[in-house]
Amino acid sequence: MFVKYKKIILFNKNLLLSGSVSFLVGAITTQIYTTLDSNNISNAVITLTVGYCVYIPLFAFLFYKDNKSRYIDPVTKKKNSKNIKEDVIKLFGAFSISEVVFIVTKLYIHYSLLELNFQPYQALTIAELTAWVIFLVLINTGIKIVKLFK
Repeated sequence: MFVKYKKIILFNKNLLLSGSVSFLVGAITTQIYTTLDSNNISNAVITLTVGYCVYIPLFAFLFYKDNKSRYIDPVTKKKNSKNIKEDVIKLFGAFSISEVVFIVTKLYIHYSLLELNFQPYQALTIAELTAWVIFLVLINTGIKIVKLFK
């Protein structure tokens, strides 16, 4: 089973690893921001932005590392730009809708819970976990639709 689904498993591992690091940075950010400003919408937006600054580069690095063999021509040992370009387009397609839903869900829940006087890290945790469950379903459906791993 692992051999058949290896690429999808590695893809999800990369999502979860980069998402976990992003979450930890976001938890620290939301707590610190609360001490600087009481504006809950700013807190949610700043935390989301900082999280993405960690998440996207880390995911890109991990994805490339796991798929490097697809991007190097075995004969010439040169980069295969065509495969890179195709995968970037497929990834963009798969991530587009998933990320929009993630952002809206996370911002709405994070802001709403802060308004209800939840502790910032609690609000972030609930918002992040809820948004991630929805995101993972959508992104995995998306990579199948765009045939990222043929």
